Amino acid sequence: MKCWSREMIGRTFYVEYGRMAKQASGSALVRIGDTTVLATVAMSDEETEGIDFVPLTVEFQERYYAAGKIPGGFVKREGKPSDAGILSARTIDRPIRPLFPKNLRNEVQLIVTVLSVDGVNPPDVAGVMAASLALNFSEVPFNGIVGAVRVGYIDGKVVFFPTEEELEKSLADIVVAGTEDAITMVEGEAKEVTESQMVEILFRAHDAIKEIVKFQKDILSEFNVVKRQIPEKTLPEDVLADFEACIDSAELRNRLLTQGKKARAKALDEYFESIKNKLVEKYGQERIEELLLLLKDLYEEKLKHRARRLIVEENIRLDLRSPKDIRPITCEIGVIPRVHGSALFTRGETQSLGIVTLGAPMDEQIIDTLFEEGTKRFMLHYNFPPFSTGEVKPLRGPSRREIGHGYLAERALKFVIPKEDEFPYTIRVVSEILESNGSSSMATVCSGSLALMDAGVPIAKHVAGVAMGLILEPDAQIVLTDILGAEDHWGDMDFKVAGTRDGITAFQMDCKVSGVSRELLQRALDQAKEARLYILEKMYQTIDKPRSYLSKYAPVIKVTNVDPLRVADIIGPGGKVIKSIIRDYDVKISIDDETGRVSVIGNDPEKVDSAIKQINTIAKEINVGDVFEGRVTRVEPYGLFIEILSGKIGLLHQSKLVRNIKNFKVGDHVMVKVVNIDNLGRLQFEEIAPESEQKQVSARKHTKPLNDEDQYQD
Repeated sequence: MKCWSREMIGRTFYVEYGRMAKQASGSALVRIGDTTVLATVAMSDEETEGIDFVPLTVEFQERYYAAGKIPGGFVKREGKPSDAGILSARTIDRPIRPLFPKNLRNEVQLIVTVLSVDGVNPPDVAGVMAASLALNFSEVPFNGIVGAVRVGYIDGKVVFFPTEEELEKSLADIVVAGTEDAITMVEGEAKEVTESQMVEILFRAHDAIKEIVKFQKDILSEFNVVKRQIPEKTLPEDVLADFEACIDSAELRNRLLTQGKKARAKALDEYFESIKNKLVEKYGQERIEELLLLLKDLYEEKLKHRARRLIVEENIRLDLRSPKDIRPITCEIGVIPRVHGSALFTRGETQSLGIVTLGAPMDEQIIDTLFEEGTKRFMLHYNFPPFSTGEVKPLRGPSRREIGHGYLAERALKFVIPKEDEFPYTIRVVSEILESNGSSSMATVCSGSLALMDAGVPIAKHVAGVAMGLILEPDAQIVLTDILGAEDHWGDMDFKVAGTRDGITAFQMDCKVSGVSRELLQRALDQAKEARLYILEKMYQTIDKPRSYLSKYAPVIKVTNVDPLRVADIIGPGGKVIKSIIRDYDVKISIDDETGRVSVIGNDPEKVDSAIKQINTIAKEINVGDVFEGRVTRVEPYGLFIEILSGKIGLLHQSKLVRNIKNFKVGDHVMVKVVNIDNLGRLQFEEIAPESEQKQVSARKHTKPLNDEDQYQD
């Protein structure tokens, strides 16, 4: 067993090798503070036939014991990964995936298991470092060393590994990963930071990443790991030469510039088939089928090179736009009946239908994960059905991609969501992706913002998003605005920026190359700002402020605040009082015992108002001189027992009656005034005569005070 530790970035980093998981191809235990993760990697002996991608899977295993918790529910063990776990797996996957050899076809499985969490140091950041070390300790071909750090931005300074208290006042919460040479992954949210501030955050984070990478390099220098050799498969020279001869550059250009995603794909597929048929005529079907994957890979490289040179040499993109142009945009609101809010946002061949549902406080999502407990009142869910790309696929649960894209859009919008005391609703936004050709997550931000205003949610301003790309060639550095799917695939970097007119609220970046300078990133973010402002203008032209009313199909929610000490009175013995209010007014009631905040939810505004009035009456402090309409609950020879509030009963002694006690029966209503409250809180009333009988009131006065025996006899 070997172990190493180093003080860096205000934390102690501890690495251990050789004690745990020794049968894995590679493993590493990493601890930052008391957050501890174990990363293991294994690779299959045989290649997977018939695939044209690296078969890598990254799993992030949450163990509740890591936080000293036992899982809830009937089955007291961990189940499927939580959304937080899936997002952590993506955080680890994205920076390491580009560093595998492109021709690797052996299955690789990387598992990061969380062994302990301290609530301060994020396990996904520790997981990136552990994964990097495990891969470098193993025989798996892997070309790099990766580190990650979580950063905040407080009072103009970058803060590493911010605490929850610091995040409350931080303008950013971002995870940055990278190698010694480049930032490769960014994921995070912000509170309207500027483009210059974002660049400062990223490059300060990269300085910290360099320290983490240096620590790993020092550790790995003690080892001489032999990597498994992956045989390089190449086309035979004769087939390669004939394939090259069959490709006509002008024809390839024409087909790349075919307008429409599906039409372009069909034109390029047909061209490949024509080349393949020529080769089959010469070399035979069997031989060409054996070489088919290699031919497809080479054809893909030709397409990538030709598309990039179109941009560099002719300033033309696949859909004939220039680098800064945005595709045509249309914004529509109120497109779906009965839902609480809806919007259809279309940008080129990407279309998102945003739907808002308003719910009661009890509709909040309960959060009980390894990392946090509590509730969540704003949710955004993103659905990516196969028809959106014209494909046929089985419908399963939400994919990792859907969860990741939805979370990015949720982070972008949550900055403008009103506080609960301003708007007491639980808010759910669903984005249905109806068409997709680039940046459906940013279309989700736009449709979600429009739908929120359509629903009457009092958001302060619109939020829009745009996806940007980069073509980095020896003779050019070109930033692309509003990228297509193919430009994402063939480009060197894609980053998504969402925000308001005043700043960035969410940012995500994946970079495939090094050499992205500070100046280039600043230029790219400034170009993204121009695009965002253009999109926001389109959105404001559609709806410039939230509707002043809610849908008639939305629940009616009214809130009142009472003394927390009076909550028990509202609930009543055995819940009797609150049940009667719910039954009488056909409402639901949510009570916060600590703050005294009471929410009443129903469909009829009048009934909700009546329920609120009843609750306020019950919670009202009773004073001598207060007048109430009470109900007779008991008739005794010495007086009447009157209920003035739900559960509040006092004595109306027969000496304080205006009318004869024989005129009353249980259930009758009578106006009374509080004349005394004794030291036990017991109430004494006198009757207030009805107007019709006031002239007949007896002048008889009782001066003798009542004793307890007179008042409360059973």
